[in-house]
Amino acid sequence: MIEARGLTKRYGDRLAVDDLSFTVKPGQVTGFLGPNGAGKSTTMRLILGLDAPTSGTVTVDGRPFVQAAYPMRQVGALLDAKAVHGGRSAYNHLLCLAQTNNLPKSRVGEVLDLVGLPEVARKRSRGFSLGMSQRLGIAGALLGDPRLLMFDEPVNGLDPEGILWIRNLMKALAEEGRTVFVSSHLMSEMENTADHLIVIGRGRLVADCTVQEFIDQNSELTIRVKTPERDRLAGLVAGKGGLAVHDGDDALRITRLGMTDIGDLAFDNQIRVHELSPIQASLEQAFMELTKDSVEYHAAVPGQPAGAHDHIAAAAAAGADRQGGLS
Repeated sequence: MIEARGLTKRYGDRLAVDDLSFTVKPGQVTGFLGPNGAGKSTTMRLILGLDAPTSGTVTVDGRPFVQAAYPMRQVGALLDAKAVHGGRSAYNHLLCLAQTNNLPKSRVGEVLDLVGLPEVARKRSRGFSLGMSQRLGIAGALLGDPRLLMFDEPVNGLDPEGILWIRNLMKALAEEGRTVFVSSHLMSEMENTADHLIVIGRGRLVADCTVQEFIDQNSELTIRVKTPERDRLAGLVAGKGGLAVHDGDDALRITRLGMTDIGDLAFDNQIRVHELSPIQASLEQAFMELTKDSVEYHAAVPGQPAGAHDHIAAAAAAGADRQGGLS
């Protein structure tokens, strides 16, 4: 278990982590989310003792991680897949890690098999693709068979088969009662993998809840209605304070009214309804809504006026929605 209490880190005038408190519990995959510059990497370095906090504390199983006698038996971490001596083979890289942590030599072959790298075990890592380097980094994290795993962007560079593999691996590790803490920018993966979310923005905690709670709290319920009397229903919805927009032929997307209210409205006015269904917002949409004021860098689109990115983002979300981005 990871416990942070009042964790703060300042670099000169820049406050990277600001009075951050959270708990990462065993038995579940906890996603660690935030925009670029939010302080995620700094927080993970503070957990591992690679940086010292300006104030506050962070412990692993009740003690600062720097006090661990054999750290790889307690925590397995992947922060930078390319942080490997390029002249060493995959096997020798893992063997060095094993020897410095008093781990059996046999464990090296076991983790190479687990991550699918036995055929390149004797090849120098400088020739590895990013995906292969990710697998080697994951092998290193698993080497000590630790109770706590920390991954920073673990699917980066992996092909679809590799993404499915690491997703299932993280779930299996959590099901064994281990603590799994993973940072990622891929919202679709977090939606498919994480049980719990810790979200930060500008170094401060903005959410600590389950994935479903996060979506529910940061998105508006949308109801899709299909009816041959689309325009009449839209007018009635507006009269009740709802907002209706066209969604293809004979269909509306309605917000600000509940499904029962819409159904009753159609029934009372003898409007035939062929579809009445809620639309579940995605984690990505909820994340964008919550963190829109915490983004450090806003990219502009050539030819668009300042502030246009909000409208472009909304249009892009709507386009993804129409193409089945929501379900």
